[in-house]
Amino acid sequence: MADKVYNFGAGPAMLPVPVMEQIRDEFLDYHGMGVSVIEISHRSQEFGEILAEAKRLFRELANVPENYRILFLHGGARMQFSALPMNLAGRTSSKKCLYIESGNFAGLAIKDAAPYGDIRVIASSASSNFDRLPTVSLAAIEQDASYLHLTSNNTLFGTQWPDFPKTGSVPLIADQTSEILSRKIDYSRFGMIYAGLQKNLGPSGMAVAVIRDDLLGFASDQTPLLLNYATCAKDDSLTNTTNTFAIYVVKLVLQWLKNEGGVTAIEARNRAKAAQLYAQIDSSGFYLGFAQPDSRSLMNVTFNLPSADLEKKFLDEALARGLYGLPGHRSVGGVRASIYNPMPLAGVEKLIAFMREFEQRNG
Repeated sequence: MADKVYNFGAGPAMLPVPVMEQIRDEFLDYHGMGVSVIEISHRSQEFGEILAEAKRLFRELANVPENYRILFLHGGARMQFSALPMNLAGRTSSKKCLYIESGNFAGLAIKDAAPYGDIRVIASSASSNFDRLPTVSLAAIEQDASYLHLTSNNTLFGTQWPDFPKTGSVPLIADQTSEILSRKIDYSRFGMIYAGLQKNLGPSGMAVAVIRDDLLGFASDQTPLLLNYATCAKDDSLTNTTNTFAIYVVKLVLQWLKNEGGVTAIEARNRAKAAQLYAQIDSSGFYLGFAQPDSRSLMNVTFNLPSADLEKKFLDEALARGLYGLPGHRSVGGVRASIYNPMPLAGVEKLIAFMREFEQRNG
C-alpha cells in the first residue's frame, strides 16, 4: 500500500499486521504439509494442536481459573443471546433471567432470550438514549434468578462498565464482544463471559465462551445439540466441523497479544489511545462527545459535529486521508472511532491531527 490506511471500523475489525502477514505466508502451505490450514481436518493432529494452543494462550492471557471451560461456539455472540437461557434458565425453578439494558445489543439479547425464560429487565438507560450506564443495586437482583446478564461494552453508543455490579449468589454473565482481552478482568467474578471474535480476536461468525463448570448441565430438552454448552464442553468444541480457520486466526492473535506484553501492556496502550482522543474532543468546542464521561468506552469513541452536513464532510475527507470505518452505526449516526487492541497509537494520532485540521478549516 502506498499510503497507510487505519481501520476504525467496529467489526469485522482490523487484525494486527503481523498476524495478517503470517496468515498470508502460511495460507497455501501450513507447516510444510503442502496444504492450506483452511483445508485440514478438524479431527487432525495438526488442528488439535492449534485448538489446544488457542485455549492455552487464552487461559494464560486472561488468567482464567481452572474451574472454567473455554469453548469455541458457532454463530457469533448473537447466537448466544438465545443459547444462554436455553442452557441456564433451568438452573433455578423460577427460570428468572435478569437483564441490564445499556444499548442496542443488550436490547437484542433481551429480545432473543424472551421465548426461553422469564426475562426481566432490572435496569435500563434507554431514557437517556444510552449515553450512560444504568444504576444497578444489589437489592434489585432477585436471588432466586438463574443469572444476571449485561453487555460490558456498548459498541454503538460508546459506553463501558468500569467495574461490575455485585450480584450475590446470582451468576453474572457478560457479553464482552467489543472489549475481550482489552483490559484486566477478574473472571472469577463471572459465571460466564462470551464474545464474538470479530473485534479483538479474529474473523466474524464464531464466539468464544468461558463458563464455570458448575453452570454446565442445565440445558432444556429443547436445546439444539450445537447450542448445548455441556455437549460442546464434552466434545472440546468439536461436536461438528468447526470453523478451523477462525480458530487458527485466534491462536495467532493471542500469540501476537502475548508478544506485545499481554493484557497488562495492551490495557495501558488502550488507555493512552482513548485518553488522547477524548482529550481532543473535550478541548474542542467543535466536537461533542456522546457518552457521559463516567461511562466512556476505551474501545469505541463516539462523537458528533455541529451539523449533519459537517459530519458527512468530515467522514468523506477522513476516508480520503486513509481513516477508514469512522461512520457511526446507522441507528445512531455521528462518528465512531473503534480503537480495539490492534489499533496502534499512530492511527489515533493521525485521526487527532485530522480532527484539528478539519476544525481549523470548518469551525
